[in-house]
Amino acid sequence: MSDSEWISTSMPYLTPRAAGAADAWTEEAQGTGRQAGQRIVHAGQTVAPAFVSLMLGLTDGGRVVVRRRVIELDGEPIELTDTYYPADIAAGTPLADTGKIRGGAVTLLASLGHVGVRVVEDVTARVPSDEEREQLRLCAGEPVLQLARTTYDAANRAIQADVMVMPSGRGQLRYEIRIG
Repeated sequence: MSDSEWISTSMPYLTPRAAGAADAWTEEAQGTGRQAGQRIVHAGQTVAPAFVSLMLGLTDGGRVVVRRRVIELDGEPIELTDTYYPADIAAGTPLADTGKIRGGAVTLLASLGHVGVRVVEDVTARVPSDEEREQLRLCAGEPVLQLARTTYDAANRAIQADVMVMPSGRGQLRYEIRIG
């Protein structure tokens, strides 16, 4: 793996962290001797876009809290992540603010009684928007991967929807599936 590539796995991002632990992204990068970062460029309540309403099982016009972040590795942008939560779960919590959440959002959700037990992920390749190309510092014609993840609780309620956009040539997604 070159210095510009990154192999990402989903599992650490789905499990609440121990008290006082760093968020999964910081821990994963530090474990490989690299520097993790993220800039929260927006947080707040809004009407869910149609595709997010579908992911979260909301009616059209349903309200969500969104957190928009630029994820960085060694100071370089490697991913754009928009995370959506049903407003009845996240409104009035730190998820609706731009501050860093100690232990990460999954840990906060668990403390609020919302623990993910099942995840559905869809990965697609596509042409980036002009804004995505600029934010990720992509060359003309360079495609992106989009990972759309929905997390469900034990009652099969969608509690979180993530839409992640990353340069296709700078990383790799790794999946480990356990049966039983």
